[in-house]
Amino acid sequence: MVILQAASSSLQPREARDVPDLLLLCHRIPYPPDKGDKIRSYRWLMALAQQYRVHLGAFVDDASDWAHLEQLRCLCAEICLRPLPPLRARLRGLSALFTGGPLTVACYRDHHMAAWVDGLAARRHLSHVVVFSSAMAQYAPLRRDGRGPRCVLDFVDVDADKWAQFARRSRWPMAWLYARESRTLLSHDSRVAQASAASLFVSAPETALFKELSGVETPLTAVPNGVDVTYFAPCSARPSPFADDATAIVFTGAMDYWANIDAVRWFAAAVWPLLRERHPHLRFYVVGARPSRQVRALACDDIVVSGRVPDVRPYLQHAAAVVAPMRIARGIQNKLLEGMAMARPVVTTSMGLQGLDAVPGRHLLVADEPMAMADGISAILHGAYGDLGVRARGLVCDQYDWPAAMARFLAVVAGDKAIAELSA
Repeated sequence: MVILQAASSSLQPREARDVPDLLLLCHRIPYPPDKGDKIRSYRWLMALAQQYRVHLGAFVDDASDWAHLEQLRCLCAEICLRPLPPLRARLRGLSALFTGGPLTVACYRDHHMAAWVDGLAARRHLSHVVVFSSAMAQYAPLRRDGRGPRCVLDFVDVDADKWAQFARRSRWPMAWLYARESRTLLSHDSRVAQASAASLFVSAPETALFKELSGVETPLTAVPNGVDVTYFAPCSARPSPFADDATAIVFTGAMDYWANIDAVRWFAAAVWPLLRERHPHLRFYVVGARPSRQVRALACDDIVVSGRVPDVRPYLQHAAAVVAPMRIARGIQNKLLEGMAMARPVVTTSMGLQGLDAVPGRHLLVADEPMAMADGISAILHGAYGDLGVRARGLVCDQYDWPAAMARFLAVVAGDKAIAELSA
C-alpha cells in the first residue's frame, strides 16, 4: 500500500481550518487523463481540490501510472493507492461466484483500502464522500439518516446494461457470466444509489435508463462529460503523422477495452473492404494504448495499429474522417467529443450517438449498416459535408466545455437542489 501526504500547492488550501474534508474514492487512479473514465475523474478531482481538502483512495491497474504520483500530491491532502494487476483483479472477481455478488465489486475488494478509509474517518471529520464507480461504494459510509457525510455516487454509465449488451453478443459460458453480472450489478447499484444523497450519470438517457431499471427514489442527476476545447483545437503548425500520399481514417481509444475491440474488428471486417474497393490508397489507423491480440492481428499494409502515442491530436487533425463504429456503448463517447472538437468529420453508429446532443447530418454522420457507413465515409472523401467538422466543433464548444460540467458537479456535491433539479 502506498500512502502519500500532500505536497505544497496553490490549488488547494488544504491546511486551512475552515476547509471541509472530502473523501474521493476512484476505481482507477485519476491520472493521467488518457482514457474515458480517467478524464472525467481527473476533472472532478481538479474541481474538488478548489473547495475541499481532498483525500484520495484509488487502485492502480497500469504499472506505468505509478510515475504520476507527484501530479496527484499537488491536489490531495492524503492519497492511498493500491496495486491491482489485471490477473489479481480477475481472481478476486471469481470469488463472487461463490458469494452471489457482482464480480465487478469483488475485483476491488481490498482490506488495506478498507483499513485506510476507516483510519481516515477516525482522524478527520469527513463532510463529503464522492464515489467514482459503484464498485468503490463498498468503502463509503452510506447513511440516509443525515448523521454521516454527504455521499454522492458517480455511476457515469449504466454498467449493468453494458454487461447485458456483452451477454447478447457472446456465446455460452461467457453469455451466462455476463448476464449474471448484469443482474447482480444492477441489484448492487440500486441498493447503493438508494443509500446515497445523490447519484450522477453522464447523460439524461443514462439517468432515465437507470431510474427505469432500478426504481430508486433518490435524486439522479445528469452531468455530462466535457472536452478541453483549447487543447483539442486545430493548429496549422501541427505536423501530420501520416505519409504525404496517405489518406487516413482514424479510430482512437483504449484498445484493451472490449467495446473498442469489437468496434474496430467489425469495421475492419465489414466496412473496410467496401471502402478499399473505392479508395485503394486509403489507410485505417487504430490509435490507442494496449492493443489486444485481436486488434494487433488486424495490422496489415492498409491497417495500422499504432499502440500508445504521445499525442493523439495530430492523428485526429490530419484524418480525412474520424470513425467510432460502436456496437456496444453507454453514455457519451469521449472519442466523439475529441474528434468533433478538432473539427473533423465524425462517423459513428446509433449506439455511439447515445447521450450526445448532436444532429446527424449536421454535426456528424450516423450509420449502422456496413454499406451505409462506407457510403457516408466515401461521400466525405469526395468533398461532401464540407462544413460538418466546423459545425461539430461549434456544438462542442457551446455545450461540452468542461467548466460548465465541473460547476454543475460541484453544485450536486454541495447539495444545491436547484442545480440538481435543473440537470435531472
